[in-house]
Amino acid sequence: MQKYVCVPCGYVYDPEVGDPDSGIAPGTAFDDIPDDWVCPVCGVGKDMFEPEE
Repeated sequence: MQKYVCVPCGYVYDPEVGDPDSGIAPGTAFDDIPDDWVCPVCGVGKDMFEPEE
């Protein structure tokens, strides 16, 4: 599955890990995360993430 990087802070969302602290289970694709989810490090929205190269 595709990883996504937060442009402002560099946090990498890894779908294999998810974001359990925010209720995102491991195995959740980035596109399946709710639209109101924010970066757990800097708090920006999903629109500030880009696919990792």
